[in-house]
Amino acid sequence: MDLVLNRVAFSIGDLISVKWYGIILALGALAGLALAVWEGKRYKIVPDFFMDLLLIGVPSALVGARAYYVIFQWDDYKNNLWNIFKVWEGGIAIYGALIGAIIGAFFYIRAKGYSFWRIADICAPSLLAGQIIGRWGNFMNQEAHGGPTTESFLRHTLHLPSFIVNQMNIDGVYYHPTFLYESLWNLIGILILFWLRRRPFLRAGELFMSYFIWYAIGRFYIEGLRTDSLAFNGPDWLNSFIQWLWSPMKGLLQAEAGSMSYGTVRTSQLVAIFAFIGAIALIVIRRKMGYAKEKYSDPIISTKIQKNTTEVAAEND
Repeated sequence: MDLVLNRVAFSIGDLISVKWYGIILALGALAGLALAVWEGKRYKIVPDFFMDLLLIGVPSALVGARAYYVIFQWDDYKNNLWNIFKVWEGGIAIYGALIGAIIGAFFYIRAKGYSFWRIADICAPSLLAGQIIGRWGNFMNQEAHGGPTTESFLRHTLHLPSFIVNQMNIDGVYYHPTFLYESLWNLIGILILFWLRRRPFLRAGELFMSYFIWYAIGRFYIEGLRTDSLAFNGPDWLNSFIQWLWSPMKGLLQAEAGSMSYGTVRTSQLVAIFAFIGAIALIVIRRKMGYAKEKYSDPIISTKIQKNTTEVAAEND
């Protein structure tokens, strides 16, 4: 008999159950923090700065993730607004989390006198680290999986260990472990970012944009396998175009696109296309317009710290 992993890590009495999902997300956030602190030391940025950034970024991400989901599922909430706040029932989106975190981080970073692009570059690998680890929370919950597949494909083609294969057996049906595909894609991505950030040609903001380029590619193709995508009824030409772009996955993973209960166009796939194009466009435009003069390796200086230092020096004179 296949053993399914317990979603609950431990319980405190009969009232509180601590689930692996929350623990794994917390570990992802801490791993991202550690990477940012480590790289920040190179620029003499104190660890407290990144700790405070995390404390602002996490709740901002949660609000953004929920707001994004609710907006695209408004029909489910418009008649009962209280349900919007029932996040424990599920319903968050990674793109919304990114948007929320970026907005919260932008105001915090600017308030501290730093360039948003410079700090965003430092945090880019942290985002991937959080996603690499965080996706295993979906694994524990048996959610965010792809469409049906065979046990043979998982065991003998992908050579996955039994604990993953068993967890992908949901009610007697095996499913594509899209959590694993995305986790591995992001693992490759973080190694690429580590390599890129030591290249002399890299300008301010471009590592952050590279994160979006890499993540958007992976998310577009992996999203097409999933069965829980947010979607909408789009024009036939758009649906055909997206299906054409996604078609290489059929041969790569012996898979068809995951079925959807509604809609014809997956929102995340469309957003991934815009993110990919937008990130490349920003890199080109910022270079053409002269907005990317700073290199990644240049010192990072807070205008507020610089101002305070100047004022102290003037007083001493």
